[in-house]
Amino acid sequence: MPEKIAILGSTGSIGRSTLNVIAQHPDEFEVVALAAGGNVREMVEQAQTFKPKLISMATKEAAEQVQREVGQEVRVIYGEDAPVEVASHPEASFVVSAIVGSKGLVPTLAAIRAGKKVGLANKETLVSAGHIVTAEAKKRQVPLLPIDSEHSAIFQCLNGERISEVRRLIVTASGGAFRDWTREQIENATVEQALKHPNWSMGAKVTIDSATLMNKGLEVIEAHWLFDLPYEKIDVIIHPQSIIHSMVEFQDGAVMAQLGTPDMRVPIQYALSYPNRLPLQTERLDFVALSRLDFRPPDLERFPCLKMAYEAGKTGGTMPTVLNAANEVAVQSFLAGECPFPVIEELVERALSAHEVVHNPTLEEIMEADRWARAFARESLIRIT
Repeated sequence: MPEKIAILGSTGSIGRSTLNVIAQHPDEFEVVALAAGGNVREMVEQAQTFKPKLISMATKEAAEQVQREVGQEVRVIYGEDAPVEVASHPEASFVVSAIVGSKGLVPTLAAIRAGKKVGLANKETLVSAGHIVTAEAKKRQVPLLPIDSEHSAIFQCLNGERISEVRRLIVTASGGAFRDWTREQIENATVEQALKHPNWSMGAKVTIDSATLMNKGLEVIEAHWLFDLPYEKIDVIIHPQSIIHSMVEFQDGAVMAQLGTPDMRVPIQYALSYPNRLPLQTERLDFVALSRLDFRPPDLERFPCLKMAYEAGKTGGTMPTVLNAANEVAVQSFLAGECPFPVIEELVERALSAHEVVHNPTLEEIMEADRWARAFARESLIRIT
C-alpha cells in the first residue's frame, strides 16, 4: 500500500519539491490532503495533478476560487484551524510539515497527536516548543523525521550509532548571500541582493534568514531537540560549496559526513521512504569536477543573529519563541521595504533583552510569548524607523 501523504505548505518551496518526489514514485506515495496560503493558481494545478481529497486555504476568497476550479469532488476548507484538519486527516499516514514560521506549530502537534509520522521541514515548531513537541512525539511513539538538509544529514550519519558516543554535531552553513561581504556592505544591502542565495533555491523568508545566519541559529536549536544533545556539542561551520550537508564527530575521533549536490528533494525523499532509499532523478555529485571543499568559522561580529540564537537556546523557556517571533516580524518588514537589513538583528536583540523568560512554558504561555514578541517588534520598528 502506498504511503498516504498530507502536506502542510504544499505551494511553498518544500511542498513543491515534495510533490516532485511523489510524482517520481506514484506507486509508493499518494496525496490525500494539501494545505496552503493564498496561491490559488498553484493549488489548482496541484489538485488537478494529485487529486487530493481535502484542500485547505488561508482565506475564504482563496478557498472559493479553488473550489470553483477543482469542482465538488474535492473538499476545500479555509481559516486558521483548517491546516489542523489537513494534518489530522484520517487517511493520512505521513504529514510533511512545511508551513513557514510559527504557524506550523499547532498543525504539527495535531499530526503528532493523531499518530501520524511527521516529516519536519518547519524548524520553528521545535524552536518555539521543542520540549512539548518532542514529549508528545515520544508519548505517541511518533517518529519525527527531519527534512532540513542539515538535520537529515545528521540523522543519516547517526543511523546505527549510539548518541552517547557522539562528541559533537557539525552543522554546515553556506554562509548565505553575504558570506564574503564586509559589515559596511551588509548594512546597505537591498532585498534583491539578500535574496540571491549562492547555492540553494528556497523561499524568501528562509533565504533572508540564511543571509543573517539566523537560519543556522534556528537549526542549532532544532538539532538540540531532535538529537537530545546540549548546545556545547553543536557547532556551526561555514562551507561555501554546500556539498557536505552536515557531519557527526564521535568520541574516537571518527567523523561521518553526508555529501550530495544541493537538492532538497534528497532529504525529502529520505524522510518519506525511511528506512528505505528509492531512486531519484537528481544531479549526481562529480568529485573530479568538484576538486575542493572549503571551511571557515562563522563570523559572529558580522552575523550576530547566530550568537543570539545560541544564547536564546541555552536560556531556554520562552526565549527561543521570542527569538523566532521577533525575527519573523523583522524579516517580513525588510522584505516589504520597511526597514534596512541591519534592523533585523536590532529588533531581535531588543526583544530578547526586554523579555522576561518563562521557564518550562505551557503551549498557552508559548503562544502568549509569541504574541508579545511580535507586538514588541512592531512597536520597536516604528520607533527605530
